[in-house]
Parts: sequence; C-alpha cells; structure tokens
Amino acid sequence: MKQLFDDVSYSCSKLVTQKYSTSFSLATRMLSPKIRADIYNIYGFVRLADEIVDSFHDYNKEDLFLEFENQYYESKNRGICLNPIINAFIHTVNKYEIQEHLVQAFLNSMKADLYKTSYTNVDEYKAYIYGSADVVGLMCLKVFVNGDQQKYDDLKDAAMRLGSAFQKVNFLRDLKDDYEVLNRSYFPNVNLASLDDQLKASIIEEIEADFEYAFHHGVLKLPVEAKFGVYMAYRYYLRLLKKLKKVSFSDIMKTRIRVSNIMKMSLLARSYVKYKLNII
Repeated sequence: MKQLFDDVSYSCSKLVTQKYSTSFSLATRMLSPKIRADIYNIYGFVRLADEIVDSFHDYNKEDLFLEFENQYYESKNRGICLNPIINAFIHTVNKYEIQEHLVQAFLNSMKADLYKTSYTNVDEYKAYIYGSADVVGLMCLKVFVNGDQQKYDDLKDAAMRLGSAFQKVNFLRDLKDDYEVLNRSYFPNVNLASLDDQLKASIIEEIEADFEYAFHHGVLKLPVEAKFGVYMAYRYYLRLLKKLKKVSFSDIMKTRIRVSNIMKMSLLARSYVKYKLNII
C-alpha cells in the first residue's frame, strides 16, 4: 500500500533531521504540525546530498551523488522513489509546486563540492551560497505560505538573506574542518593561513546585515504556522554568531564553536515568552 510506504518515508526524513541536527530539529518542532512533516522532508533530502559530498570519504562520492541525482530526476514525474528520503521529498515538491530550478541549483552547488576547493571571486561565492542555502530557504518558504504566491514574492528576498546568513555562519564555524579535512575555502580570495581578526570582523558584519534584513522583512511577517519555528532557528544562529564574534580567529581554527544544549533550552524558553506576548 503506497500510503504506508509514504508514511515510512516521512518517518525516515524526520529521523535524519533528529539525528543530524538537534538545533534544526528543535526549531522544526516549533512549527505547526500541518507543515512540520514537509520541512522534515526538505531537510532530509538536502542533508543526505550534503553528507554524500562531505562525509562518505571511503566511497566513490561522484558515483554516489550521480546515483542520488538521477534517482531524484527519474522519480520526480513518476511520483515514487524506492529511496525513502527522495520519495518523501518529491511528495513535498509536487504538493507545493516547488520550482525545478530551485532543486537544480541546490544539486549543482552540492556537485561543486566534489571538485571545487576555493572561490576566487564574489560572484562564484554568491552562486554557491544561492544554490546551497538560499534555495533551501525558498523551498521552505513555499511550504510556509502554502501556495500564496503574493506572500511568497513579498518574503522571497528575506528568505534568501536568512538562508545566506545561516550558511555564512556555518562557513565560519566550520573553517577548521573545511580547511583541514575537506581542503575547502569558501570565502573568496581569503588565505586561511593568514586570516586575521580584522577580516573575520568584516565577515561577521556582512552576516549581521543579512540577519537584520531577514528578521525585519521576513521573520516578523511569516504566517503564524511558521513564525515561531523560524524565529527559533534565527535566534539559535544569532547566538552562534555572537559566540564566534567573541573568539579569535585562531580559536575558531582550533575547535568547533557550539551552542550548548542548556543554552538552546534557554533560547527556546525566552523565545516562547516573546512569542506568546506577541513581541514577535
């Protein structure tokens, strides 16, 4: 029975979210139950693609990614895939009419991680962020507005800026592993061997501008079903950025900066109070 397989597929996407990201899983649980499963489905798909290019070093990653990509395209119009993560994702894609160019841009950025190790100019950097993060924000926005094209158009720029901010924070947090393990450097024309705190400060200033725009032009205007969950993700990443801002570049290159579970619970409690008091 197809419904049973779909239910199993949804459960797999939810499990991937819970196992790979406690912070995103927490934020997703703050969304309305009506849209929660579809956000799990999006995360499961993008997480699996990212893991192929970032983690499966003992296998032929190019072959694995090509198989993953072909499975998606072959199954999209068919409406079913035996890979449960892809099966759940295509159900959400079809349900909300997520544009194909968004998925293609994402897959293209993931493929770039198979061979590209540095970004020499701002255009390349922005193109990668668009495909790896901005379009994921737009996919989620499609779910949040539930087919309201006017609302989608109004919030589109803010969703992209929020996706960019999240990704740039990830870049900064993961500098050590990206450089030492994956031999990657995303910030354009930056020599990580000589990166100083002044340059780090300029990167953080750019991220803060993204957050500022996204909050006032996007988060505050989201439908009630999505607002608190997105606000939680925003608060988590803002806290992470503040921690990165306080430490030196040399410390970032020594250890992975994290937000503790206790702090996550504190953020949740304080954010919930603001939400219930209609401050956000």
